[in-house]
Amino acid sequence: MPEDLNWAIGGEAGDGIDSTGKIFAQALSRAGRHVFTSKDFASRIRGGYTAYKVRTSVDRVESVVDRLDILIALTERTIDENMDELHEGSVIIYDGERSTMQDVEVPDGMIGLSVPLQRLAEDAGGAIMANVVALGAACEVAQFPIENLDESLNKRFGDKGEAIVENNKEAARLGQQHVQEEYDHDFDYDIETTDEDYVLLNGDEAIGMGAIAAGCRFYSGYPITPATDVMEYMTGRVEQYGGKVVQAEDELSAINMALGAARAGARAMTATSGPGIDLMTETFGLVATTETPLVICDVMRSGPSTGMPTKQEQGDLNMTLYGGHGEIPRFVVAPTSVSECFWKTVEAFNYAEKYQTPVYLVSDLALAVTEQTFPPEVFDMDEVEIDRGKVVDEDEVDSWLDERGRFQAHFPSADGVSPRAFPGTTDGAHMTTGLEHDELGRRTEEEAVRLEQVEKRQRKVETAKEQEEWDYREFGDSEADTLVISWGSNEGAMREALGFLEERGHDVRFISVPYIFPRPDLSAEIEAADDVIVVECNATGQFADVIEHDVLERVQRVNKYNGVRFKADELATEIENTLTGADAGATEVEAE
Repeated sequence: MPEDLNWAIGGEAGDGIDSTGKIFAQALSRAGRHVFTSKDFASRIRGGYTAYKVRTSVDRVESVVDRLDILIALTERTIDENMDELHEGSVIIYDGERSTMQDVEVPDGMIGLSVPLQRLAEDAGGAIMANVVALGAACEVAQFPIENLDESLNKRFGDKGEAIVENNKEAARLGQQHVQEEYDHDFDYDIETTDEDYVLLNGDEAIGMGAIAAGCRFYSGYPITPATDVMEYMTGRVEQYGGKVVQAEDELSAINMALGAARAGARAMTATSGPGIDLMTETFGLVATTETPLVICDVMRSGPSTGMPTKQEQGDLNMTLYGGHGEIPRFVVAPTSVSECFWKTVEAFNYAEKYQTPVYLVSDLALAVTEQTFPPEVFDMDEVEIDRGKVVDEDEVDSWLDERGRFQAHFPSADGVSPRAFPGTTDGAHMTTGLEHDELGRRTEEEAVRLEQVEKRQRKVETAKEQEEWDYREFGDSEADTLVISWGSNEGAMREALGFLEERGHDVRFISVPYIFPRPDLSAEIEAADDVIVVECNATGQFADVIEHDVLERVQRVNKYNGVRFKADELATEIENTLTGADAGATEVEAE
């Protein structure tokens, strides 16, 4: 039996796929198993193929793979969509009594289990529980103690009353009993449970949790896939700490509300995706010019325009690096894992306030919707440090007044960072504007002042480069001649790909870069390697372009842009093909 188990449920949007998958993922997590999930869903409310996949093991898992062991197929299309991942011995659970599933042909070598999902659900109390019947059947196939499902059902349906919970538990057991009684088969799966305790969350939730831990007390946003879950997570939670979540009428309002809150002294944030970033760009320049600390989260998706809202892409890198008219100082931070979404959010707030500069926190759909398990100590709140920068109070403000007693909110200090006085600070009253201004915030077009203020704002970035550690994360063989570089959510797939590559005789050094600007200097690392490959989910190789600009060396590229994240075994094959010059044989992955 493989060390990991790969399970999926698929059907039409609106069939309860997501909630069913979450129930199973939570049950596995509470049984002490590691979980890594992925979702495939259409950009519509109802209709269109959708699937929820779970990879689970007692060991840590960080990617999806091209193998599916147990499939709950609510539609015949589900089998067709997953045919490439099904294998000899795969189990397909379906409702053969449904008119649309009566002609299902289970491929040779696979095991088809016709389970009357709807009829058994009605016996338990209602057809709406058909998916839970399927979960019970899957538990029997995987030899997963069904009691582990009970706690997840309690969590999911507890607010609906005890009767609903008990009905769902009964539905699961009816599915389990049907497989026991109707199929005398020794399935090749036996899920091991442990006493470990894990936290299960996705990247959007980790960002929301990180924001609250970092002291964010104002969030404004407009719902947009795949960033909405950040707002959903913070709603009802940040209020417990005196904060506020506001759903704005659009993205322009969202960033301007956040700007206002930040000017008032609150740690503030907004989150959106590519189309929203387009709308926010003008205010982004205002944030930078007024030297207001603000975190803007961009959860990337396939573009341009509306694009494919529910599909993966890392296409916004250039926009976050260069977007906006004029020359705008900024930081761009890109978490590389779900847990890093938490910690990089904390860092983003500190950078914003220490350097009074807007920070792009760049995530993507793959991180946003992936639920992954972590030991609770990974999110140790005692390790969270908050640095609010050069905030001055009544005891310090005098040293920042000019000869007429006026507060110099844009004083051209040596490090580029001016003093910051919150509203209500005695003698700290000041103005500022999006027009070019002097040290008092008053508009000006004087050439000398213009030079002074532009250079001052740019100096903040240079100061940050010197004072902060913009380091990369490294994995694999540090002495290998092959160097793979990536950023963002590709880290997990690449880390597992290292194992596949090692088995095939390839030693690889892997560098994962979480800081896009400022970023680490990779000149020495690239010079030491014989082959340098940059992996990313976009068509043009935006990060590869950045690296080539930095080091004045050509790099090889593995780009994927069909809307689907990298899988570990697939990525290993693409890297091997790049090294050997073989034809990749996959139109959606381009190796250069």
